[in-house]
Amino acid sequence: MTQPRELRPGIFLVGAIDWDRRLFDDLIPLPDGTSYNSYLLRDEENTALIDTVDPKMADVLVGNLRELGVEKLDYVVTNHAEQDHSGSLPRVLELYPDAVVVCSPRCRDLLVDHLHIPKDEFMIVKDGEALSLGEWTLKFLHTPWVHWPETMCTYLEEEKILFSCDFFGSHLATSEIFADPLAIYEPAKRYYAEIMMPFRPTIRRNLEKIERLGLEMIAPSHGPLYDDPSFIMEAYRDWASEEVKNVVVIPYTSMHGSTEKMVSYLMDALMDRNIGVMRFDLTRTDVGKLAMALVDAATMVIGTCTVLTGPHPNVANATFLANALRPKLKFVSIIGSYGWGGRTVKVIQDMIPNLKVEMIDPVLVKGLPRDDDFRALDELADEILERHKGLKILEH
Repeated sequence: MTQPRELRPGIFLVGAIDWDRRLFDDLIPLPDGTSYNSYLLRDEENTALIDTVDPKMADVLVGNLRELGVEKLDYVVTNHAEQDHSGSLPRVLELYPDAVVVCSPRCRDLLVDHLHIPKDEFMIVKDGEALSLGEWTLKFLHTPWVHWPETMCTYLEEEKILFSCDFFGSHLATSEIFADPLAIYEPAKRYYAEIMMPFRPTIRRNLEKIERLGLEMIAPSHGPLYDDPSFIMEAYRDWASEEVKNVVVIPYTSMHGSTEKMVSYLMDALMDRNIGVMRFDLTRTDVGKLAMALVDAATMVIGTCTVLTGPHPNVANATFLANALRPKLKFVSIIGSYGWGGRTVKVIQDMIPNLKVEMIDPVLVKGLPRDDDFRALDELADEILERHKGLKILEH
């Protein structure tokens, strides 16, 4: 049972910590669990709840509201319609039938479709519109495509707190209220990679909007809060920029060892040229770690054996994921082995239309690689080195 915790006088964290969840959306590994953060604001005139929790944790939210003696809710602000934030909304409205749901126009439509909330329950707010609670003022900032089309953030003007929903979130179950920079960096980067990376241009625009607020606290809907917003905002600026690292990511699968020999040789060749390498055996890779590696790598080299004239299914899945996540990769190449022939290169190229990359000539071999094939891998490493020299490289 997660207990309510007071952040500042009259402002409470009333959500739930999910210590045991290990998969999100039946896709995303959660090695460290997650949380569903919900916030209660109460003054002498009005009481507002900002976001709810995943429906599996509705009892925790309701228990926290009861423990705080909440007899009425005036407003339930819904920043985002996805069920891990809004799924307990029907339960809350059953308990507090006079509460008004505050959301963006598109969020209202999604809540009607996904949760069957009656249309007369809503207060629709425009971008920049404010709502007075009496002592406090809530200002609503529309942030569409961070990461759904209807998302918004809620800004508590007097306290300079941004309730950012998925923006700046992390999947991390912890008893700590505020983020430790050393502990949060990887979970926050993983979360960005898996959820936010496809929307980098939108992220940059919304960072500019938020930077003008002079924030003292960021309170996301997943993971710990930030009492030093500059840390996570600077990280997002790096991740969402167009600058890359001098790093090659190599996701691969090898059925009989030939492709693995090529991957190992190319890794050594790249490291000899002072290029960083991140290697992922797709038979055992956590896709979140692959996504994190793609956040700021300059190049991806896809290593694949051939199955029925095309790439191995593991490789096809990773390629599909990379195309969906739209990382800021600058270059892609392909290496691998085949038995008698195939269309591996064409299939992979057709799978990555969203990647605005230059293709570097692939190295495919029949059977086990020979000396000429290893020389071709050296030439590929040389080509990658020359391409990287022309880039603006992130330094950390």
